[in-house]
Amino acid sequence: MSEMRLIVAGAGGRMGRTLIRAIAETKGVSLAGAVEAKGSAVIGRDAGELAGLGANGITVAVDPEPLLARADGLLDFTIPAATVVFAELAARHGRVHIVGTTGLKDGEETLVAEAAQRATIVKSGNFSLGVNLIAALTRRVAKTLDDSYDIEILEMHHNKKVDAPSGTALMFGRAAGEGRGIDLNRRAVRSRDGHTGARNVGDIGFAVLRGGTVVGEHSVIFAGPAERVELVHRAEDRMIFARGALHAALWARGKPPGLYSMADVLGLKDF
Repeated sequence: MSEMRLIVAGAGGRMGRTLIRAIAETKGVSLAGAVEAKGSAVIGRDAGELAGLGANGITVAVDPEPLLARADGLLDFTIPAATVVFAELAARHGRVHIVGTTGLKDGEETLVAEAAQRATIVKSGNFSLGVNLIAALTRRVAKTLDDSYDIEILEMHHNKKVDAPSGTALMFGRAAGEGRGIDLNRRAVRSRDGHTGARNVGDIGFAVLRGGTVVGEHSVIFAGPAERVELVHRAEDRMIFARGALHAALWARGKPPGLYSMADVLGLKDF
């Protein structure tokens, strides 16, 4: 099979540049285009130079549609408003859409799901293979341990991250909720301040830290009577997310339209 031709959205961001480098290092894929938002200072620059690789002849553009006509997929770690637009464009052209954008609201999630009726979309709050294994373990541990084990999720990221809790923390929360058979939206506790009273049995708590250049650290804590079980993941380089996204793109090639997760990609759905 020929190389999978991929477009990187948000090419000027840290993740976009990492994806460009990952494509250059990975067999079976090639860079078909790079796009950025209108007004970005990197429009017109060479994508290879932008990523520190040297010139590769791919100029950062604004409009992804002409690029999609000759590409196989789009890698999208941008912002919710842009992701909704990219989802519709990918659906229109029948392309694979890899979505690593976090912070989508319910209406935006619905639009992405609607686009997935016509496009193959793999969406995840985190594309690290290790993180997705932790999510599967979280679901299993939550199912195994009863609600005498309180679930708390702690995450820390760099001081430039704009959404909280992180998409990964929420992914772990959803996995815990699935294991317990509860609705995370109803049982999540995202802040505590002042006289809060005792913790409610069955709640899933979140704590958020921001500072420095931390790529990403997450702990899922099961605090029970006289013992504590912790599942921990520490990201040391954004390249793990880029490699996972490329793994997902290659898996999605040729798959029927639908909204998939990394659990589908890694065969962890029934773990």
